[in-house]
Amino acid sequence: MTTTTDIRIAGAPISWGVCEVPGWGYQIDNDRVLTEMRDAGLTATEVGPEGFLPADPNELAATLDKYSLKSVGGFAPVLLHHANHDPVPGIAPLLDAFIASRAEVLVLAAATGSDGYDSRPELDDAQWDTLLQNLDRLQAAAAERGIRAVLHPHVGTMIEKRDEVYRVLNGSSIPLCLDTGHLLIGGTNPLELVEAHASRITHAHLKDVDAALAARVQSGELTYTEAVAQGMYTPLGTGDVGIGKIVNELLDAGFDGWFVLEQDTILAEEPTDAGPVTDVIASVAYLRSVVDARVSSTV
Repeated sequence: MTTTTDIRIAGAPISWGVCEVPGWGYQIDNDRVLTEMRDAGLTATEVGPEGFLPADPNELAATLDKYSLKSVGGFAPVLLHHANHDPVPGIAPLLDAFIASRAEVLVLAAATGSDGYDSRPELDDAQWDTLLQNLDRLQAAAAERGIRAVLHPHVGTMIEKRDEVYRVLNGSSIPLCLDTGHLLIGGTNPLELVEAHASRITHAHLKDVDAALAARVQSGELTYTEAVAQGMYTPLGTGDVGIGKIVNELLDAGFDGWFVLEQDTILAEEPTDAGPVTDVIASVAYLRSVVDARVSSTV
């Protein structure tokens, strides 16, 4: 039976408002973020956007070691659907950094080609074919270096909606990152996806969601960014996703990947109080309580 010492829980800089999108909000420095991750009981982190941590592989490894943190890997928006653009060479430096910091996972998103997550183009069949082929090529290139590539369905990317998620499942062999928030907002029930395709899910981003704000994104009343700024993502166990059921279903299916606590946050200014770490601590406690309840139920 899985216990709280067996599951692998990691943080993500976006929970502190650190994001690659220009103008996203105040960006907390890495010393505060990494210190608060460690003090919250986390032992690993995704590396965050370019520039947040050192690009040099050895410097990256040394920085994480300073805070007693492991590198899980990280998020990489990559242009996949342009026939005249080869995305494989572009991931080589990132793979170098992951190897040096003993990371495991390259979390790919199908970038639109423009900044932000508030609009996206429509793809024709030829562009879809290119995208799917590139996913398999990137998966193979990462595997050659000992890194597991996963595809992250993400609002405002080319893989957002339910039919797009299933087009990837049917047209590519790449595993998925189960992001409970982005899937829900894009129209995919994350629990149903786990029930039907648990074997394709090897990495998880756990988000809880205020469904009312998510509905306003789905209707076009709010942009994704506006909804995040209004608090669309809530600490685990306080929103409408049903995180406990999803975690249990994954564990029942033998999931042994990382549970990354990733509650996207936008900060207007530098926090003068405890700040985002308060919600991270609450989410860590909730996730451990879910696993503890599994153990208690078998005693």
